[in-house]
Amino acid sequence: MASKTLVNTQEKAKCPICLKHLTELLTLGCGHSYCQTCVCISDPKVLALFMAIPPHSIRNLFGNTKANQPPADVAEGLREVKLSPSTVQNADLCACHGEKLLLFCVEDRKVICWLCERSQEHRGHRTLLMDEVTKECQDKLQAVLKRLGKEQEEAEKLEADIQEDITSWKCQVETERKRIQMEFNHLRRILDSEEERELQRLDREEKMTLDSLAEAENELVYQKQLVKELLSDLERRSQWSTLELLQVEESPHLRFWKQACYFIFIANKSLC
Repeated sequence: MASKTLVNTQEKAKCPICLKHLTELLTLGCGHSYCQTCVCISDPKVLALFMAIPPHSIRNLFGNTKANQPPADVAEGLREVKLSPSTVQNADLCACHGEKLLLFCVEDRKVICWLCERSQEHRGHRTLLMDEVTKECQDKLQAVLKRLGKEQEEAEKLEADIQEDITSWKCQVETERKRIQMEFNHLRRILDSEEERELQRLDREEKMTLDSLAEAENELVYQKQLVKELLSDLERRSQWSTLELLQVEESPHLRFWKQACYFIFIANKSLC
């Protein structure tokens, strides 16, 4: 109800000549209201407009004019309905003319009504029907949504590929890590085996050498004792006379001394 009253009130508040809201309101004797600037007798359009109405004549039109006095029905309508841009916009009506917003001004990028299209502000501008603009906007929106959807799909695919590459690379690294560990463990076993073998060989050589040296040491101790006994015998013989020395045969001690010298030579050679 308020919207209907609003439309009717705004229709009554328009100037029939310029089709805009009344400015510098001038009410003629016939009861009609116009913009003061529009009421110009020299304008042929005004004459044609007024002369087409039989009850009107130049005399009764301008015989009783009242400036700046709004029509009573317009004032009453304005009292009934509070004009506000939000109310008009909610009703999809033009805030200036109260007409439905069915057109779109391309130059000004505004939604207008058919009266706005004929006004000085939008005259000569390229206008389109709202349905066409809506369809065009929806088509553009769908195109953008399609493109963004495709980009999102590609991004998700790329993300999945990256995750797959990460997983694959981790598997490769783990496989390589295990291979390196296995190879070095194998090398450690080989080195441990070689170490054990070399240590065993060294132990054998040590035992053989020590045994040989111990045997040579025992032989030297024995030979040392024999030499000591031989020296004692020779010292005793040195006290004999010449005749006693010539008459004595080679003693066993002397023969042993010769053998002892030979064994000492052999032992020294083995030690070297």
